[in-house]
Amino acid sequence: MATLPALEKPPAALAETPVARPQSGWRKHWHLYAAISPFYLLFLCFGLIPVGFSLYLSFHRWDGLGPMEWAGLSQYQYLLGDSDFWTSIGTTIVIWALATFPMIFLAMVTAVMLNSAVRFKNFYRFAYFLPNVTSIVAIAIIFGSVFSTNFGLVNAFLQAIGFDQIAWLNTPWGIKIAIATLMTWQWTGYNAIIFLAGLQTVPGELYEAARMDGAGPVQTFFRVTLPMLRPVVLFVLVVSTITGLQSFSEPQVLLQNTSNDSTFSGGPGHAGRTMVLYFFQQTFDNNDFGYGAAVAWGIFLVVVLFSIINWRLVQRRGED
Repeated sequence: MATLPALEKPPAALAETPVARPQSGWRKHWHLYAAISPFYLLFLCFGLIPVGFSLYLSFHRWDGLGPMEWAGLSQYQYLLGDSDFWTSIGTTIVIWALATFPMIFLAMVTAVMLNSAVRFKNFYRFAYFLPNVTSIVAIAIIFGSVFSTNFGLVNAFLQAIGFDQIAWLNTPWGIKIAIATLMTWQWTGYNAIIFLAGLQTVPGELYEAARMDGAGPVQTFFRVTLPMLRPVVLFVLVVSTITGLQSFSEPQVLLQNTSNDSTFSGGPGHAGRTMVLYFFQQTFDNNDFGYGAAVAWGIFLVVVLFSIINWRLVQRRGED
């Protein structure tokens, strides 16, 4: 009878080779995490840590040099009863309203005109966006000359049509209008480009259907264009709220030579002292860093509250 051949043994080197285990997620992709780590490290150093320290500082009294003194909630209790802080909130809201609503209207009109333009579209986009990338300090200096009482272009125009001069930078409402005009000029082109991007995403079939139904340009805008732009309007309104309620450079530079008070006073009668100006005044003029941190967190809550209100209002109108 034939016998079966004996099975050969595997080589010793092959038998002793260990099986490689799959690497865990972070070890397998460590080079990707290392590539994006600079952003998170910088955000940790210049974002989260300062925010956490400001919250810690708001519970202390500190002049920036000596030892910190624990104050607990007394800073926030004083903040709730601080009439100057509430006045700065009212000033900021008035300036924001005077700047934001005309700015959104002008930006929408500008975007519609740019969308229907046939020639020089790129030139117009660059020209309207230019104010947003211009130095705010340079803009404020120019607007200070424009609203000057004796030599300003605005008063020269008013005198040309038979009106008296207005001391724009020395009266409460004149100061607010001047700051709001500056902010409107600065942000209209930026938001017009955003609206233009939204207009270019609206399907052309909707406009053709509206024309076939006999809708005119005004009806087409309110029944087709505006509903389709609701997410863009919401974005512009929320961003404008956040930036408008944090206005600082505009009143600080525009009004720095109109009052004998501190640099952050906001002009005569504190008519242009916004929330952020008040924060800088308490922190750097009064050297009260603990109370300044409490004011900063109060500003944060006000901005968040108004952003939520605007979000809910636009969302509710869209649902209706």
